[in-house]
Amino acid sequence: MSTPQQTPTGATLDVDRTDPAYRTWLKEAVRRVQADANRSADTHLLLFPLPERWGIDLYLKDESTHPTGSLKHRLARSLFLYGLCNGWIRPGRPVIEASSGSTAVSEAYFAKLIGVPFIAVMPRTTSAEKCRLIEFHGGRCHFVDDPRTMYEASAALAAETGGHYMDQFTYAERATDWRGNNNIAESIFRQLRMERFPQPEWIVATAGTGGTSATLARYVHYMQYDTRICVADPENSCFFQGWTTGDPDVSCDSASRIEGIGRPRMEPSFVPGAVDRMMKVPDAAAVAAVRALERVIGRKAGGSTGTGLWSALKIVAEMVADGRRGSVVTLLCDPGDRYLDKYYSDAWLAEQGLDVTPYAQAIDSLLSTGVWPEASPREPAVQ
Repeated sequence: MSTPQQTPTGATLDVDRTDPAYRTWLKEAVRRVQADANRSADTHLLLFPLPERWGIDLYLKDESTHPTGSLKHRLARSLFLYGLCNGWIRPGRPVIEASSGSTAVSEAYFAKLIGVPFIAVMPRTTSAEKCRLIEFHGGRCHFVDDPRTMYEASAALAAETGGHYMDQFTYAERATDWRGNNNIAESIFRQLRMERFPQPEWIVATAGTGGTSATLARYVHYMQYDTRICVADPENSCFFQGWTTGDPDVSCDSASRIEGIGRPRMEPSFVPGAVDRMMKVPDAAAVAAVRALERVIGRKAGGSTGTGLWSALKIVAEMVADGRRGSVVTLLCDPGDRYLDKYYSDAWLAEQGLDVTPYAQAIDSLLSTGVWPEASPREPAVQ
């Protein structure tokens, strides 16, 4: 045990840890990350065609057009800037992340951009295409059999290697500038400015970290808009139960089949008080929705997009039934080519015991008649 350093009365202790070489590296790393944002055009707001007589516009914010192909590109950029400016990310030391795939793809891209190693700690069930993309960007995949152990495995790897555990599930909500700075919320409202309903009735998001829903909700409140925020949660996720019961300690034993969203615990970045509404969406409904999306606009998307789209269509059905006009926005989170062996595979659906037929019929009924079937498919038990 060391003893306190004794100094003469009135003396000033002075420790200067200035490191010119590190500061030079840091400035260049921050410049490279910011330059990526500067040269990346904003993502598109796609119109999902609905009958004109309804007086309702449904939009999808197409986040698949980011350089790494998903909504998580925004998050990874914010997390890297946050880690760099806090002095946590250092030259030559690896960045480690717990991720089900898309965040890891984006973080591998930014790690390569600034020249540091990257290790993704992921469930063994993560799609092969996501693993390929992580390795394409220079990252390494570290698999765990139980998704609930990703956090501890990531922290252990960081301690072992002297690297930085990024911890998106803790820092997602605070790393993003929710007041603006071209975040996803500001972008949506700017793009809606010349539409007939520039202030949407609802924005529907899905939750993996909870950072996107927190950003959307905080921005709406900050700007004093009347828009409400709905979060769609898949099966095998605890966010819905934690939000409805107010219990921050709820957990779920099974892993989410919808990659990128759904968590076994209430993550620190999920901000329940900011959210107006939640829906628990059956996984089969999410798959039916992305398949309907392909039929309607010719675009394949991942299961998280389907989860949000199903909820958005239910809100549209409510508006039609009530005779309300207005707009609804949801997100196209990532491309479907990452999931051809899952959500677009009938063999995978059969293996998982998922029957999309009744959900597809519900969507077809809405789009053709404006009526959501009264005897809608049974919702799953909350898990």
